[in-house]
Amino acid sequence: MRASGTFTVASFVPSPVAPDPDFKTALDVGVATMLKHYEGEIEGRSATVFVSAYDQKAGVGTYVAMESFEGSVAGRSGAFNFAHSATTHGENREGEYFVIVPTSGTGELEGISGTGGLSIDEDGTHHFWLDYELG
Repeated sequence: MRASGTFTVASFVPSPVAPDPDFKTALDVGVATMLKHYEGEIEGRSATVFVSAYDQKAGVGTYVAMESFEGSVAGRSGAFNFAHSATTHGENREGEYFVIVPTSGTGELEGISGTGGLSIDEDGTHHFWLDYELG
C-alpha cells in the first residue's frame, strides 16, 4: 500500500557537539532536534533526531535522521519509528535510504513495515510517502 502527504518543519533546534580535538574534517558534524507536522493521507506529527555533515553555501552533504511519528496513515491511527538518510550535491539527492523500524508500530499501525521517501519541490514544499504493509 502507498500513502502520501506533505510536511512542514515546525522547529529545528541545533545542539552543540564537542568535536574530537585531535583532527578536523572539511565539514563539521551537526546534531539537531526537529518537530514536523504532516498533512494528507499521512497526518500527524513527528519528533526527529537529525545528524548531518553539510555545507550550507554549496548545498552539499549527508544527513541521517531517526523519527518518531504519531498520527494516522490512510485513516489508521497509531505511532511508529522510521529512519532515513540521503546525500545531496546541490540540486540532486542520491544514496537515499528509508525504512520503517520493525516492531515499532502501535495502535492501528501495529505491525507496520516498509519503506518510503521524501522530496522537496523548488518552492520548498516537502513531500513524504510510505510504501507499507500492515501485518
